Amino acid sequence: MKNVRALVLSASIALLPAVAGAQLLDPSLLTKPLGDGGWPTYSGDYSSKRYSNLTQVNQSNVKNLTLAWTVRVTAGLDSGGGRGGFGGFGGGGPVTIVGGEGAEPGGGGFGGNANIRASILEVDGVLYFSTPDNAWAADARDGHVLWHYFWKTKGGTHIGNRGLGMWGNWLYMETPDDYLICLDAKTGKERWHKEIANFNQQYFSTMAPIVVGNHILIGTGNDLDEPGYVQARDPETGDVQWTYYTVPMKKGDPGLETWGSLDGAQHGAGNVWIPGSYDPETHLYIFGTGNPSPAYTNPPSRSGDNLYTCSIVAINVDTGKMAWYYQVNPHDTHDWDSTETPIIVDGTFQGRPRKMVLHADRNGYFYVIDRLTGEHLLTSKFSNTANWATGVNAKGQPVRNPEKDSTVPGSLTSPNNGGATNWPPPSYSPDTGLFYVPTSDVYSMYYLTETDPRGAMGLGGKDEEMLASMGSYLRAIDYKTGKVAWAHRYPGFGGGLGNGMLTTAGKLLFAGDAGGNLVAYDPANGKILWHSHLGQVSDAPETYMLDGHQYILVAAGDSLFAFTLY
Repeated sequence: MKNVRALVLSASIALLPAVAGAQLLDPSLLTKPLGDGGWPTYSGDYSSKRYSNLTQVNQSNVKNLTLAWTVRVTAGLDSGGGRGGFGGFGGGGPVTIVGGEGAEPGGGGFGGNANIRASILEVDGVLYFSTPDNAWAADARDGHVLWHYFWKTKGGTHIGNRGLGMWGNWLYMETPDDYLICLDAKTGKERWHKEIANFNQQYFSTMAPIVVGNHILIGTGNDLDEPGYVQARDPETGDVQWTYYTVPMKKGDPGLETWGSLDGAQHGAGNVWIPGSYDPETHLYIFGTGNPSPAYTNPPSRSGDNLYTCSIVAINVDTGKMAWYYQVNPHDTHDWDSTETPIIVDGTFQGRPRKMVLHADRNGYFYVIDRLTGEHLLTSKFSNTANWATGVNAKGQPVRNPEKDSTVPGSLTSPNNGGATNWPPPSYSPDTGLFYVPTSDVYSMYYLTETDPRGAMGLGGKDEEMLASMGSYLRAIDYKTGKVAWAHRYPGFGGGLGNGMLTTAGKLLFAGDAGGNLVAYDPANGKILWHSHLGQVSDAPETYMLDGHQYILVAAGDSLFAFTLY
């Protein structure tokens, strides 16, 4: 074992000069099909299809996938930079770089076990990944940690971090206490940090920054009653270029007529916490918005459809001006954010070429929208148990049944608060024409516990008891019809989702299931071709090509696992 350790350490050290001197992200890679340039942004490319054109791993040889390496990391000041290399070889790793506005020492006590739920960037042989308050760089060949950055937080909601953005030699990360950090990608040293929201107003920031041209696009969350927004920041300085609010903020703003009052709109939430997609042809950034506030009650200030909450919105990336919107869930009363990743697809719809946006919503419905105009094309129900709507109106919007709102005696409603789907990203394969999404069919009782709207701000005012799960599924949806082409039920009877999706030109679909397995399916019919039990798959699988080998990468809690063919 001593000789093996020495060999691995020597190989890791030999790779360091090459990595340190490597060219970092070429902006043109962001516009290329996924597979031509690693994994340079949240969804791999701007379309968010999470479809790679790599074919080395395919249906004929996927059964031969073998673990190439694994690395385990520890968050916080005492991490020692991680324990890198196959089987945990590599020793203490590099010194942790510390920044932040929190008190000394310990940064509020948010170190310890990491849970990697973020998308992982792969650029020129280096992996960049994050958890709340932490960022790492690791060698993509063997997993050994190159640097670790720790942010001393002031506190806030540490529910997760969606990943990093990259522009040239610099990385960008949001923090739970509402800062945007810029790091040197080669060293992990902080260049600057800028406040992006008022921490005292209970904002918390988890979104992976999206880089488009010279814009760093960011969003933030708030479970109280502050307005949601998207901002563009200057990549050099972090200064604000523009701000787009998702709710009306002053008299005369579009959508104000869909609220009971201006004050209700100004405190109406609609937060943006999942990255959207970008269409280089139209310069439109297309994203989903969150629920209105208060989430579960209907005070007069919230009468109406509550634009532009629970909507798909397209804004001009250079000006921040809205080009179009489509509200998928008017007057939401269940906290069913519509922030789930929208996917950009070019294809045929009803016999004619269309440029489309595909979206599976937390409310249990699937939507197809024209991405040039926002015209509604199709709505279908993908959850077998969704019972909260009485039907679909002429605009393709589900019609809410008030009897399925939170009530004092209780209302049996599906989906539950977690939704029929949620943040784990879907995928689309042009080979099959199918949209793949993790789903959950669960019934809950929604109880109204506060009838005075003054006591039901934000997410307050209701209690929920899960009654029954009809199972969690990987569902494949035909966007042309909205029908489920096939469904694979995950093992077990719980109501939890599996994790996100990856499709490849090797005619494979990779996904983590609710039982802790990484699974390769035939995307045409859902047949299982290969699997590996990891214990807890915590992010969506990814793939990259390096030194002639295609790797399949996935996180499981505090560890990364890379598989390849040997």
